This record gives sequence, C-alpha cells and structure tokens, in this order.
Amino acid sequence: MTDNLEEPSETLRSISPSDRLEAQWVVGFVDGEGCFYIDINSQPEMSAGYQVLPEFTVVQHERDIQLLYALKQFFGCGVVRRNHAERMAYRVRNAAHLRERVLPFFEKHPLKSKKRLDFLKFRKVLLLMERGEHLTPEGIQRIRAIASQMNKGRER
Repeated sequence: MTDNLEEPSETLRSISPSDRLEAQWVVGFVDGEGCFYIDINSQPEMSAGYQVLPEFTVVQHERDIQLLYALKQFFGCGVVRRNHAERMAYRVRNAAHLRERVLPFFEKHPLKSKKRLDFLKFRKVLLLMERGEHLTPEGIQRIRAIASQMNKGRER
C-alpha cells in the first residue's frame, strides 16, 4: 500500500528561492541551524598584526540547498558554498552586509534560544570594528575576549 505523503526532505526541496520567507520562520531556523562566529587570524601586514573576520553562517545538507538560497534572497547578500562533504553553507562575511542587513533583522526579530547571546556578542564585535578598534592591539584583545565567550566557549 502506498500513500500520497511526501517525504519531509522532498517538501523542503520544493521551496524555491522566489518563495518569500517569513521573518519568524527565519528566526526559528537560524536559532536551530545558524551560527554567529568571529575568526581572528594572524596577519602581519595588518596594523594590529591580526585580521578579524566576522561570519554569519547557516549549514544544511545539500539536499536542502534551496533553503540556503531562499535565505540568501531574504537577506539580499551572502553566498551559498559547499561547506564540507555533503553539507552546504549560506555565509555572510562582508562587514557592511552584516551591519546593514543581518544585524538590523535580528535586532528587530530577536532569536529565542541562547544563540541570542552569541548574536549580541557578534553585534558588539561588529560595532567595535566599525569604530576601528580591530586595528589596535588593545582592540584585538578585547575582541578576542568577546569571541572566546561565543558558541562552544560559552558555558552551557
């Protein structure tokens, strides 16, 4: 006996980039699948000797890549790239896009989980960068301290 019910992944795959996502759906999806991350790389040619790389990422199995393209359209920025093996990622790394599109969205539509704490720290780092503090050794230390409390560094 067969039924007419589609598998969940088939339903998700059918979402096209032209479908308009709802704000609260985006909040819930990012609460579950998103990440706000600050990478700090040694970069001797930079004035403080380091480069600060903020990143907003959402990862999904490649079968659900359309969700990532829908997020890209929703925010109007970022890229969809292979993350690892069968995983794909929607990423926003451009600081201006993060400040002008991602931050205002999550300020207006707050995350509901503890990921909100990561977002607030991420926002703080972006504001420090906007003031040029990432260009000084003291600013790098301050940013490093904030970043160390994000994601896995935070007590759960």
